[in-house]
Amino acid sequence: MIGAGAAEDTPYVARPLTRTGEFTKGIEGPSCDREGNIYVVNFGVEQTIAKVRPDGRGEVFVSLPGKSVGNGIVFDSRERMFVADYVGHNVLRIDPKTRSIEVFAHAEMHQPNDLAIAPDDTLYASDPDWPGGGGQVWKISTSGKVERVAADMGTTNGIEISPDGKWLYVNESVQRNIWKFPIRVDGTLGQKQLIKQFPDYGFDGMRCDEDGNLYITRHGKGTVVIMTPGGQVLHEVDVLGKSPTNLCFGGPDGKTIYVTEVEHTRLVTFRVETPGLAWRRRQAK
Repeated sequence: MIGAGAAEDTPYVARPLTRTGEFTKGIEGPSCDREGNIYVVNFGVEQTIAKVRPDGRGEVFVSLPGKSVGNGIVFDSRERMFVADYVGHNVLRIDPKTRSIEVFAHAEMHQPNDLAIAPDDTLYASDPDWPGGGGQVWKISTSGKVERVAADMGTTNGIEISPDGKWLYVNESVQRNIWKFPIRVDGTLGQKQLIKQFPDYGFDGMRCDEDGNLYITRHGKGTVVIMTPGGQVLHEVDVLGKSPTNLCFGGPDGKTIYVTEVEHTRLVTFRVETPGLAWRRRQAK
């Protein structure tokens, strides 16, 4: 556990939450439950998912079966956990109460990498082809049916849905593009539109606040950039390590950001001024 300093509530100032080395280099996820616990993959060893309390104390929540290794995590409206299993090419579903694990969806994807969830609990998965420099996006229905909804993209990574459920945002790590797709009534995607391209470094995870602003990890630069859906940069936060992978919103008011960071294999946290979208949806349930 890392002690909080006097500036812990100062917006956009990061501090460590967990100790260096508690996670592997595969630290990813993260996602918060209704009680404010943070779930993060690869705690101590690969194939684990940790439950980290808001004070930074962590423990193994589950160990994944077979060769499965987790990446992105989301919760649905029934508080079930979904995990991108990039080794098994699966999306796993975990019951937080019983800790039972099942394969919810499987397809011949490259990975999947990260997950986004729509208001109706439809999932979308980014699927980068790292060796080939390409990528795609998959839709997973509430029954587990998998359908490719975008192909011939760059290295798709961070993925998120707008507060109104009408737009899917996808970034490309290597090409440094941020795209948006209109979501049709049937959940398929319309023509992609470029929001912004950055000149350097890479992207990884991406989440929205309740106003629709995008929070994107800048892998290699060691920051989280906050920008409007139109591409205007509002803030850029130093997250105390050069390789942030993903992020989520939590805390009692939804204004605490948790970032997984590879250089020091730890969770980092900072405060913001607007609650997260996933947190706000939970309050409405």
